Amino acid sequence: MTAGHHFERSPRLGPVWFVVVSIISVQLGASVAKGLFGEITPTAMMWLRLATSAVVLTALARPALRGRTRTDWLTVVAFGVSLGLMNWAIYQSFARIPLGVAVTIEFIGPLTLAVVLSRRVRDLVWVGLAALGVLLLGFDPSALDPWGVALALLAGAAWATYILLSVRTGRQWPGLDGLAVASIVAAVLFAPPAVLSGGTTLLDPRVLVLGALVGLLSSVIPYSLELVALRSLRPAVFGVLMSLEPAAAALAAALVLQEFLSPVQWLAVACVVAASVGSTRAGRIAA
Repeated sequence: MTAGHHFERSPRLGPVWFVVVSIISVQLGASVAKGLFGEITPTAMMWLRLATSAVVLTALARPALRGRTRTDWLTVVAFGVSLGLMNWAIYQSFARIPLGVAVTIEFIGPLTLAVVLSRRVRDLVWVGLAALGVLLLGFDPSALDPWGVALALLAGAAWATYILLSVRTGRQWPGLDGLAVASIVAAVLFAPPAVLSGGTTLLDPRVLVLGALVGLLSSVIPYSLELVALRSLRPAVFGVLMSLEPAAAALAAALVLQEFLSPVQWLAVACVVAASVGSTRAGRIAA
């Protein structure tokens, strides 16, 4: 039985909780990664994350490659490209601007997706509340480096693409097969720039161990949970649930990096949490 099948049959964990756990995990991993940027470049750290994901997921899933159609391969390769681009852009962004702000700006991608896919007024209400929280959390113009902002926006666009391709990949590839193959694609794509920027640092045992930890927290755990969740959770609801990302990023940064929240940011946390709870209660799990 694959890990994906185990997740799907668990009677106690539903798709909403899969998303919540994935958010906590990925932001803890991001905080750990940012704390290491003085020792290793963002590109090299991001690649260690992707490589760890590729190795672990391939070992767990042991994806079956025979009998795949051209459409299956095009989907999984596109998924891998979006996965790699999303990771590279957000790491480059929060190397330049605060973690909470970078994730706040990145969230514009899935938030826009949620608005586009929404077909009910009450979904738009929760999206609006989440948007208010995002604006409050990121309200610090003095801290915004233009390149950091641009890279966060690029990460947001890749994130929205990742959400849509996750749905298609989950339908075409069983279990974690598609995610494993996509992780390999992303790791291979970004290996050359990672080696060029990281150099001999990539041979440091301590850096390798910490990079593997970041890979588990930021890729293996969250992407596995999200891929399974998106098989039964409407993309619009998923998009609004991801409004927890900026709050989780700010809280993780406070815990790991000692970047503490201001009163305005606490108000933002309340907004995004309320939006997530409201969307969860209002949303319906698709059959």
